[in-house]
Formats: sequence, C-alpha cells, structure tokens
Amino acid sequence: MSADEALNAPAVDGRRLEGRRLLVVGAGTRDIGDPDAPPGNGRAIAVLAARQGATVTCADVDRGAALRTAELVRDEGGSAQVVVADVADVEACQAMVATAADLMEGLDALVVNVGIGAGGGLAGTTAEQWDAVFAVNTRAHFLACQAGLPLMPEGGSIVLVSSLAGLRPGSKLPAYDASKAALAGLGRHVAAEGARKGIRANVIAPGLIDTPLGRLATLGRPGRAKSPVPLGRQGTAWEVAAPVTFLLSDEASYITGQVIGVDGGLSTL
Repeated sequence: MSADEALNAPAVDGRRLEGRRLLVVGAGTRDIGDPDAPPGNGRAIAVLAARQGATVTCADVDRGAALRTAELVRDEGGSAQVVVADVADVEACQAMVATAADLMEGLDALVVNVGIGAGGGLAGTTAEQWDAVFAVNTRAHFLACQAGLPLMPEGGSIVLVSSLAGLRPGSKLPAYDASKAALAGLGRHVAAEGARKGIRANVIAPGLIDTPLGRLATLGRPGRAKSPVPLGRQGTAWEVAAPVTFLLSDEASYITGQVIGVDGGLSTL
C-alpha cells in the first residue's frame, strides 16, 4: 500500500462502530512487489472500521502485513492490535479469537476474510489440495465463529467473506468454488444460533475486485479481467469494506442470515 493509499477510502458520515471491538481475520495485504498496489479487502475493512470508531485486532498469518494494517489504523488515530495466526491450524485459530478478545477486553464483531486456491479442474485437484483449501476457506470460518460467538454480547455481528465463485462457476478451481459456496450454509447456521442471543451473521460475496490477490489471479488467468461486469469495471476493496462495516453496525440490525453479492451485478445480470 502506498503512503497515501489509506486516504483514498470513501468518507464516512458518522462513527457507526464507535466502541465496537472487532477482530478482522485476514487483515493483511499480500505484497506483490508493486508499491502502488491497492489494499486487500481485509486491510480496507480494518481501516474503514477503525475510521468508524471500532477498536480493531488485525489477525493474519503474515506478521508484517498485519503490523502494516495496524500501523495505518494508528496513523489515523485509531486503536489496533495484532495477532499472528495460521488459521489452517485448529488450535492456533481458536487461540487467535481468545487472544483478540483478551487484548480488546471483549469481542463485539468478527470478520473472517481468508481464502486460498489450489488445484485445477476435477482431474487436476488432489484430495490433499481439496482438504488444504477447505481448512482455510471453510473450517477456519467455522472455528472462528465457534470460538467467537460465545464471547459476543447481544448486538454482536459476524461477517464471513465468501466469493462470487461460491455463487456461480468460473474459477476453474473446484475446491475453491465449493469451499466458498459452503460459507452460505455456515453463515445461515451461525445466524440461526446467534439469533437466540441477538447476534447477527451474514455473508458477503465479492466479485472481481482490484486487490493484489486479484491482480495475481488475473496474471494466471487473463480472461478474468475481461469478464463482462454489468457496471463495466472491477470493484475496489473499499467497495467491499463499506457493506461489511454497514453489516457490523446497528444500521443493519434487522439483517441476518443473508448472502450479499458485491459484484457489480455480475452474478445476477
């Protein structure tokens, strides 16, 4: 992220997340060697949530990436902590949530924004690759919710970050597509359990978003950038962060159990 990049986030009317304690899992941004690369979704979510008043714990497998996100938050006067965790490890994933809650003296909100891809087509995907993808793309979300839900007070909110690939085929990675589709079912279950405590859970499914990982995906599959998005362009990480912070806020107090596409109409038009 360039020095001025955080300033490119949209202006926010008010501090809708004032006093909220938020854990963002996958808050770092992959370094692709381009100083002008845009932020990833997790970094944009953390920065925007902090602008809206949240205290943020930035969790990532990459310590440097998490520290950089926390630094951006603090540079703007926000409060941020860092937890390093490999969410593919069951115990590490569970400990991550507990540590974040300890650091913030509670947990009001959770965003799980992690994902990997492996294999290629049915014939080109091994059982080991399938399991590795599901460990990060689905099991980590389950474990984070399992650990986080009991810690949340009434009014808490959870957002799981899925993908357009979970709504329609196109990635050519069956493990990725299936693991992202599974988050819709998991999100509904978490919403049903959470409703008893007044806690909401929703899923967002970003489409073609201009992030460092999105640019890497386009290098490997040039046709990705040519997909006919009805709005005529790729989205930005800030356009993903905005609905996420809305869903975390009291403005979305009657929205739960939903899958919301953030894709410029690509999944429906």
